[in-house]
This record gives sequence, C-alpha cells and structure tokens, in this order.
Amino acid sequence: MHKKCRIGLACSCSDNRKSKFQNPKWGGIVALVVTFAMCGDVAQAQQPGKMSRIGILFYGSRDQPHLQSLQQGLRDLGYIEKKNIALEYRYAEGNPDRLAALAAELVRLPVDVIVTTTDQGARAALQVTRTIPIVMTTGDPVGSGLAATLAKPGGNVTGLTVLLADLSGKRLELLKETILALLVSQCCGPLTPLA
Repeated sequence: MHKKCRIGLACSCSDNRKSKFQNPKWGGIVALVVTFAMCGDVAQAQQPGKMSRIGILFYGSRDQPHLQSLQQGLRDLGYIEKKNIALEYRYAEGNPDRLAALAAELVRLPVDVIVTTTDQGARAALQVTRTIPIVMTTGDPVGSGLAATLAKPGGNVTGLTVLLADLSGKRLELLKETILALLVSQCCGPLTPLA
C-alpha cells in the first residue's frame, strides 16, 4: 500500500568530491532527492502534528562539512529542522562495523528516509530495511550492486553518483575528437561542412 517515489541522478564532477559537495547547490540537490524519496510516505502520513523524520547515517564523525549544505537545501524547500521535519543523526566514527547497528536504530525510530554518504552506509541500511527509501549522497549505487540502474534503481536505494565509469569512454571519445579537430584546423585551416 506504500507508494514510493524514486529518483536517480547522475552528476559528473572532479575527483575532489568533498569540495564539490560543500557547495550549497549540492546540498540543495541532495535535499531535493531526499524530498522526492520521502514523498510517498509523507503524502500518506499527512496527519496533523505528524513530523517527517529523516535518518542521516554518517560513516565519519560529527564534523561533517556538507551537513550545513543539506540543512540549507532543506530550508530552501521549506523544511525547518524541529519545526516541520526531524533530522536523526547517527555517526559510525569511521568504524564500518557500527553502521548496521546505527541503521537498525534509525529503522526502529522509525524514519521516513535514510540518507547516507557512502556505499557502506547504504549497504548497512539495506540489511535492515527493504521498505524505507535509502538516499546515497556519493558513491556508485550501480557499481556496488545497490541499484539496478540510475534511471530505474529497482529497490529502495537511490541517490547521487559522481563515479560514472560508463561515461569515461564517452568523455575520452569527445576529448579525442576535440584534439583531432584542433590539430586538423591548425594544419589545414578551419573545417567547412561539405554541401
């Protein structure tokens, strides 16, 4: 009876994912994905006084620089922490063995969606729930076997990826074509289309 909304987004960026994700636009994108992931449960749970609850599962410590971007993105969408949305934070402190227990805590609360920053966190959450949407903020959901495809994840894991090996070949092809066009134009002059 639960109707779920799923969204898969593919984002391309440099290898410096941390600095890209600290950008407020990335926080807004993640907030939007979280909102879409919650939309089915929230629509069914529109009861007076019912506050939506987001579980945030971090692999690292409490010092998460991109957390402010996520909170700002949620505010931009009209969600204010402790006013109309509850954020439940769990930190593994760099210990992957803690992830499953922390994910289980979030499921017992219960939360409407689980946001995680790593493949490991998503895998731990997937061990304890097949119904609560899990949103990854980084990682490779398809490559790690957590989602069937980005367009149609298939299960309850969705989110963002900055690791698109499928596009590497296309990027290389475009780079080769660009270099070839530059070399030809330097040797032979500008290219003119054949009529």
